[in-house]
Amino acid sequence: MQHPHPSVTSLEDFAVGPDGTRLFWERLGDGPPVMLCDGIACDGFIWKYLRPPLSAAHRVLHWNYRGHGRSGAPVDLHRVGIADHARDLFAVLDAAGVERATLVGHSMGTQVCLEAWRQRPDRVAGLVLMCGSYGRITRTFHGTDLLVHSLPKVIELIDRYPALVRTLWSVGPAELFVWVARMAGEVDTLRLRSEDLVPYFEHIATLDPAMFFRMLLEAGRHSAEDALPAVRAPTLVVAAERDTFTPVRYAEQMARQIPDAELLMVPGGSHTAPIEQPTLINQRVLDFLERRVDRTSP
Repeated sequence: MQHPHPSVTSLEDFAVGPDGTRLFWERLGDGPPVMLCDGIACDGFIWKYLRPPLSAAHRVLHWNYRGHGRSGAPVDLHRVGIADHARDLFAVLDAAGVERATLVGHSMGTQVCLEAWRQRPDRVAGLVLMCGSYGRITRTFHGTDLLVHSLPKVIELIDRYPALVRTLWSVGPAELFVWVARMAGEVDTLRLRSEDLVPYFEHIATLDPAMFFRMLLEAGRHSAEDALPAVRAPTLVVAAERDTFTPVRYAEQMARQIPDAELLMVPGGSHTAPIEQPTLINQRVLDFLERRVDRTSP
């Protein structure tokens, strides 16, 4: 996280999830509340360039999912589904003294934001959904359903050889994974700075692989598609033209089905568009909040 300006207030604390799991959260700035929701296996790297300008006029909350970052491991390893994360989200809002906030989600965070709307629409002032889908992400990854068939086998392997898998999981150097992502065309090699992606792979190495793959399995089973036509919160959908993780057709579908939603297509962008083209995305997000949310919120 970049250091805030001395005049910008900041705070770090913990909330307690419904099952007793400790949830880390941080606050930067003052003003209308905005909550940042990461993708799976992320602990905030994607918000590097959005958080500073956003906190100049907003109270920006960022939190870690159970088992991620500085949050504790889930008390119950099987409670790692999207609905569990949404309930944790409200526990964090309660701890921060926030009744209603705009939810900004990246990747799997899109599902968490939509599920939060389904659970408590009265507490959602707006939605910004970036490079994500309404659900069933294991059926959309790279446009195939390969993960649907492979994940149960991976989880079975982890349960059988937990120590070996944990050792192998944590040994890979982050710089090597960044190079592989570039060579495979998973990111925008012209715009992405390698140092901006390294924290993602460093964080993955700290995760419990059994928890990670169960969380991915649950995310693949979840869908909020049926809730899209009922969304009444102002919504901005951000899609990246070359996103291989969540193809743009799913973002376009969300924008069509959510009433009065706006769509921003990032030309040439990949799944990490917020750190590839921050100027374009930041300006649109700030404009959207000012026009559609901040002026209308009580």
